[in-house]
Amino acid sequence: MKVFHDNLLAGKVAVVTGGTSGICLTVAERLAEHGAQLVLVGRKQEKLDAAVAGIIAKGGKAIGFSADVRDYAAVENVMKQTAGKFKAIDIVVCGAAGNFPAPAIGMSANAFKAVIDIDILGTFNASRAAYEFLRKPGASVINIGAPQSLNPMAFQSHVCAAKAGVDMITKTLAIEWGPTGVRVNTVTPGPTEDTEGMRRLSPSAEAGERLKQTIPLRRFGTKNEIADLVLFLCSDAAQYITGGIYLCDGGQALMGSRPFMDAILGN
Repeated sequence: MKVFHDNLLAGKVAVVTGGTSGICLTVAERLAEHGAQLVLVGRKQEKLDAAVAGIIAKGGKAIGFSADVRDYAAVENVMKQTAGKFKAIDIVVCGAAGNFPAPAIGMSANAFKAVIDIDILGTFNASRAAYEFLRKPGASVINIGAPQSLNPMAFQSHVCAAKAGVDMITKTLAIEWGPTGVRVNTVTPGPTEDTEGMRRLSPSAEAGERLKQTIPLRRFGTKNEIADLVLFLCSDAAQYITGGIYLCDGGQALMGSRPFMDAILGN
């Protein structure tokens, strides 16, 4: 077990929505590893407790708040409590997201709206509610995107729309908040191993190999690689970087969505 010891983010406070599992939990762990005080936000208390306990067990510092990112008042309360306890917020990672494969004609309006609300509204709510507490200059907002924002994919109309919206939130907030010193960027993970999404898309070794052949680097990414990119963007090493959409996808986006979709469908 790796013990947290580095101090790249020592003294900083980081709020991570959706930070109780998957990529965002690894992001939270990486920020804690480098000295940040983590504040995790999720809907399920049991998952929050487990994620917080895991970070603390490795020597990190973390607390958790239960809130639905679609509820602005609940998110605002989390930010106020965080600022009240730690005086300010330095980093916000907006990672709460929803996804499921479905053709547009087979998806209800409520199902489409649910993804839009979690991704777009949730990203706006967390950013907006945190803004007045962000330590300026030097504060950083990192939104977690998806390749669907760049390349249209069948059975993903809801996610394509939602993540494209997240990317535009990143760009507009970078313009509006730049004069105060707050930086806003998007990290876009590509196919990433050991995630629920990839378990659904590649349920067998054969399916996984088929998908890897559609990626220029011929492999899936790791959650640690995504976390390292987030760490860089919210650190002082990226002080002049804002408004960017940063891919961590092994070059998959260069190929468009067709090869990947063909591999999934077995064409």
